[in-house]
Amino acid sequence: MSVKDVKTMNIAPKVWKNGEFIDWNEARIHIMSHVVNYGSSVFEGIRCYETSKGSAIFRLTEHMQRLVNSAKIYRMDSQFTRDQFCDAAVELVADSGLPSCYLRPLIVRGLDDENPSFGVNGMQSPIDSYVAAWQWGKYLGEEALETGIDVCVSSWTRITSNSMPAMAKAGANYMNSQLIKMEAILGGFSEGIALDDRGYVSEGSGENIFLVNSGKLITPPLGASILPGITRDSVVEIARELGIEVIETSIQRSALYLADEVFFTGTAAEITPIRSVDRITVGSGKRGEMTAALQDEFFKIIDATRPAPSGANWLTFIDSTEKKAIA
Repeated sequence: MSVKDVKTMNIAPKVWKNGEFIDWNEARIHIMSHVVNYGSSVFEGIRCYETSKGSAIFRLTEHMQRLVNSAKIYRMDSQFTRDQFCDAAVELVADSGLPSCYLRPLIVRGLDDENPSFGVNGMQSPIDSYVAAWQWGKYLGEEALETGIDVCVSSWTRITSNSMPAMAKAGANYMNSQLIKMEAILGGFSEGIALDDRGYVSEGSGENIFLVNSGKLITPPLGASILPGITRDSVVEIARELGIEVIETSIQRSALYLADEVFFTGTAAEITPIRSVDRITVGSGKRGEMTAALQDEFFKIIDATRPAPSGANWLTFIDSTEKKAIA
């Protein structure tokens, strides 16, 4: 792929690697890198939006904190701090020419050319850090935010927290997600919902999940086998500000069929309503009132037309001239 092709595909032509910017085509690893053979990577997905006040990255600090937390769990000692990752993301967006984009920070175990290590133990492998960016539309389709999607309960169980830490956003975890997603697609659904090892609702292949019942918002607790989603946290904060009762509790599979509303949350999915589960219609079979209300407030925040709950700073604005974040 040439630099021209990269620009045509709306991909940032540069990638940040270990403190320097390199060409997209130079961001390569050896086939025998530890990450290729054993899945030893942690990563983030972050959106930069073209808001009414300019380009801004959504909850950048929280995402980068989760990145370094994930690395710590896996004993991956990156030489870069959370704030350095934030600065790298801001500079990458500023230089990219993209008014909106999806950011992918990565920390991986690579290969030491002089003293290669090929075994499971990756603690001797070098740690490489990257940030890439590209334009990416609505993950589950442009129309999904309004019309909703059809999903199934997967036959694949979500990984347990004592086998692989759900708190870490690790590349290897997403082998489980791939099985869930592929099964759903092959079954004619847009997405799958995984149950945990006890049979309770966990999450989608790459999304947290919420139910609405009798005006209350219900979601699996963080102690379960779910990723502590940042969009999930945003929705909880918005709901509480609106006076909606939020209940974090175990959810039986059958509760999905009986809910008034069900929706996914995630950086890629944002807030996506679910219109059917296992071909059983959810509520009226369309986006519900609470889902619509939460979407409305969420998109106002990311468009910079209303403040985040409690006056929090959820947007990092980009100054393409100064190449720095604007408070």
